[in-house]
Amino acid sequence: MRKFLSHIEESFIALLLATMVLVTFSQVVARYVFNSGALWALELTTYLFAWLVLFGISYGIKKNIHIGVDAFAKLFSTPIQRIFGILSVLASMTYAGLMLYGSWVYFAIKFKRGTETDDMPIPEWVFLSVLLIGMAMIIIRLIPVLFDLLSGKEGVSILGDESKDAIDHFKDDFEQDKDTSNPNHSGKGER
Repeated sequence: MRKFLSHIEESFIALLLATMVLVTFSQVVARYVFNSGALWALELTTYLFAWLVLFGISYGIKKNIHIGVDAFAKLFSTPIQRIFGILSVLASMTYAGLMLYGSWVYFAIKFKRGTETDDMPIPEWVFLSVLLIGMAMIIIRLIPVLFDLLSGKEGVSILGDESKDAIDHFKDDFEQDKDTSNPNHSGKGER
């Protein structure tokens, strides 16, 4: 079930991105080829981008791919790094919680008023619901990370290790270049 939900989430993010590209491309063609265009396209693309960003944040937490500055934390021992991680997750959850509350208030006002978007005949609360969904998903994704950090689970990090990844990448490239430039590596052997 978890794999199925993950697949749906990835497909939805891809659909958002594809829809944004298609709407934007169609408007470029419409403007420069046919000298026309749809008034609602920019607004739709803006809302889709907001959805993409908020779902992307949650997905990034899930896949542990957010970029972070961890050079300072790496100066300390593992238990201290874990404390920094816990504080970071708690700060992120607090921020997302405040945003969730503010989003709820904002969403309730828009829902009560029933106003439509500026250029589309769709209630504004439909598009703004992503604030609630996105912030809730962020909190839901941070809870297991917090429990893993609190339980002392080995290898838990809230960020990708960019410096290690970069060093490993360059090391692999260097080894590959070294092997291909070595004349004795041609398979013919030494004379």
